[in-house]
Amino acid sequence: MGFLIRLAITAVALWVTTLIVPGVEVNGRDGVDTAVTLVVVALIFGVVNAVLKPLIRGVGCVFYLLTLGLFALVVNALLFLLTDWIAGLFDLSFEVDGFWAAFWGAIVMAVVTWLISVVVPNRLDER
Repeated sequence: MGFLIRLAITAVALWVTTLIVPGVEVNGRDGVDTAVTLVVVALIFGVVNAVLKPLIRGVGCVFYLLTLGLFALVVNALLFLLTDWIAGLFDLSFEVDGFWAAFWGAIVMAVVTWLISVVVPNRLDER
């Protein structure tokens, strides 16, 4: 159940990002198509972050230290662009127009995901 909640949070954060950041777009034909695209792109985004981010942190830890963590912003933008590329392989209508759109999109995604995660519990109380 926690996985579905995280997926929904990421999809909502992605939707908010498309509303706030120019250059990050989901062009669905109707509301259902857009929602499905958001969920699938959120799934791709989660897989990309789960697989590649730990590897990049391990290999690039020197850059993280030298830049006092600011290198993470560049890594997040590149992972956001990678998500756009993979979504294109699946013929999804998700588009990121360049590095700066990805940079700001990744920042907005992180902030919105964090804000929603504060309000929504990760799993239901088991009583």
